[in-house]
Amino acid sequence: MSPGRGCPVGYRYDPAVFDRVEFKVDTLWVAGGLYGNPFALERLLELYGRERGSKALVFNGDFHWFDCDPADWSRVQSRVLEHKATRGNVETELAMPAAGAGCGCGYPEWVDDGTVERSNRILERLRGAASGAELERLAALPMHLVAEVGGERVAIVHGDAHSLAGWGFSQEVLATPAGRRTAQAAFDAAAVRIFASSHTCLPVMARFPGERVLVNNGAAGMPNFSGTTFGLATRISVDPGRSVYAQRAAGVFVEAVALDYDAAAWQRHFLAQWPAGSEAYESYYRRILSGPGCSVQEALAAAA
Repeated sequence: MSPGRGCPVGYRYDPAVFDRVEFKVDTLWVAGGLYGNPFALERLLELYGRERGSKALVFNGDFHWFDCDPADWSRVQSRVLEHKATRGNVETELAMPAAGAGCGCGYPEWVDDGTVERSNRILERLRGAASGAELERLAALPMHLVAEVGGERVAIVHGDAHSLAGWGFSQEVLATPAGRRTAQAAFDAAAVRIFASSHTCLPVMARFPGERVLVNNGAAGMPNFSGTTFGLATRISVDPGRSVYAQRAAGVFVEAVALDYDAAAWQRHFLAQWPAGSEAYESYYRRILSGPGCSVQEALAAAA
């Protein structure tokens, strides 16, 4: 398996690991795929700061990516680790690289080789931004967490129910009967009400029998829908808020919240580090400008 395609053995776990609770809150925010966007980070912290009552914010991986400047990297790391966090493949391969893993994305066959190769090179450039002590902090982060919100258990993962870089919670996999069956089995094995993930970079809000919900926020630091410039975060709460779309999971609300950061400022900031012709520019700049070829309807297509 070529670098960027394979999934290291150390990324894997059994869904039974989610039979635990580490903290209890009335409102939980989960943000994956920040990708080093400081403007999305500040907007997220502003919105989260408005919450009242018992609450927690979890960054569920890939909060680093475009922040190849050491000052940017340290600033993102400092603000993120003021809250709860899990490792994504980016943080894992920065802190404890596996032989032959490349970026650790575990890209499936529908992702083209050029994208995979560019991701491997982005990660190599990112290595120059991190110091030893900061990498030790990343290495100490868990691969997953379990929260209780309103009496319901929420499994917080980066990839899916089986792997840190799994694609089982992607739009593409959940569009298939086999993918739906596997996800349903994961709910049964994990005995959780909600899975909250991000790794695949496109959003999903899927409802399963038994009032269970699988939510993938796509990317907090990039647009998620065609013709838009806002990121997404997941909000899970006993009380409803303002959302792009939402589902009920028994007694709690599961919501996709828009992070309407300063898109023009982010575009300028990005280009200063990743100009035309660079790996990140080629892979991501069109999406940063106006979103991917994805609609809200596609994010909800897997809903039962």
